[in-house]
Amino acid sequence: MSLKATINADYIKAFKEKNALGKSLLSTLKGEIQTAEKNQVVEDLSDDEVTKILNKFAKNLRENIKLAGDEKSKAELAVIESYLPTNLSAEEIQSKIDALVASGVKNMGMIMKEFSTLPADKKLVSELVKKSLA
Repeated sequence: MSLKATINADYIKAFKEKNALGKSLLSTLKGEIQTAEKNQVVEDLSDDEVTKILNKFAKNLRENIKLAGDEKSKAELAVIESYLPTNLSAEEIQSKIDALVASGVKNMGMIMKEFSTLPADKKLVSELVKKSLA
């Protein structure tokens, strides 16, 4: 089942259960997905595109939590993160960097490119690459 289909199914479930928070958040997500589909003139967005939308939502919620510590934002972030793939740990990132450096890749850009499709915190990857190449 695609990520979009999962979100739609969960929206229907939240609607039936009268879960106001879930219904509101998932409704907004569905709207963003539909807008992106219209802008890109496609029938169904790929899971990667939906993940980008989810990451954007998660980033905004994290900023809200930092600024206000809002409980609603924390609950919404938990819902959003349930759809996102789990990020690689710092140890997993470091071992992949070490393997790339050992195979002869000494360019930061090439190493970052290897992580572009992986679920990893890009800022953390950048910091670890800088330490490894120093």
